[in-house]
Amino acid sequence: MKIRIVDAFTDRPFAGNPAGVVILDSGTFPEAERLQRIASEVNLSETAFAHPLPPGGEADWALRWFTPATEVDLCGHATLATAHVLHTTGVASGTVRHATRSGVLRTTARGDGTLSLDFPTAPLTPATAPPGLAEALGASPLSVHDTGKQVGDLLVELADEAAVRALKPDFRSLTSCSRRGVIATAAAEDPSGAYDFVSRGFFPGVGIDEDPVTGSAHTALAPFWSARLGRDDLIGLQASARSGLVRTSLRGERTLLTGSAVTVIDGELLAGL
Repeated sequence: MKIRIVDAFTDRPFAGNPAGVVILDSGTFPEAERLQRIASEVNLSETAFAHPLPPGGEADWALRWFTPATEVDLCGHATLATAHVLHTTGVASGTVRHATRSGVLRTTARGDGTLSLDFPTAPLTPATAPPGLAEALGASPLSVHDTGKQVGDLLVELADEAAVRALKPDFRSLTSCSRRGVIATAAAEDPSGAYDFVSRGFFPGVGIDEDPVTGSAHTALAPFWSARLGRDDLIGLQASARSGLVRTSLRGERTLLTGSAVTVIDGELLAGL
């Protein structure tokens, strides 16, 4: 069984967010325990598993995502990585429909070589900062928003880009501050530069201290910054050590996330399935 490592939301290897991708030949998933063991072995922020569905249904592929510790409801970069594998291996073309825990998600190959993900827009609700948040982050929030059940993060606005880049969170303390994780964000220092806003994502509660580039977080970042900047089409930089760019297009209840991907490892899974 093939297993690939794909760097997502980047056009060069060893940047962006790496994801494991396993394309199954059968029409069913093995038991969750086996998928979790493989994801733990791969030990990336997410490993995606996909299998083809019978023609004529509402989706073309079934898709699931696992961190090293647990299965998750929504993952952007591993969806982008899976779509990249399906297209570059000739298995799929055009738009692909994925049946997931978050409903049917569409990925579309674009003429410039990028891929767009059609995801549900996260509902934002102003929230009170939980006790200890500022201390756990090491910075005082300007505002805090809940991102809803599907994403499950706290979106935390900080004073400026420098404050986001300088964060050195206490990850153990951060686990008690939200259901999934914390997204820290600020406007770009240079509004005429290559990106409109910056972010970093911390998810120690699901086994990921800092995620390099978090597609699902941008379903919340898109409406947040579109409201402030007055534009529906934006570019976000996730300022992790690996770094990556996500183009966001707010379309009401849906958000398009667009980026590139690069396969860096193409190997064989010899055990586990």
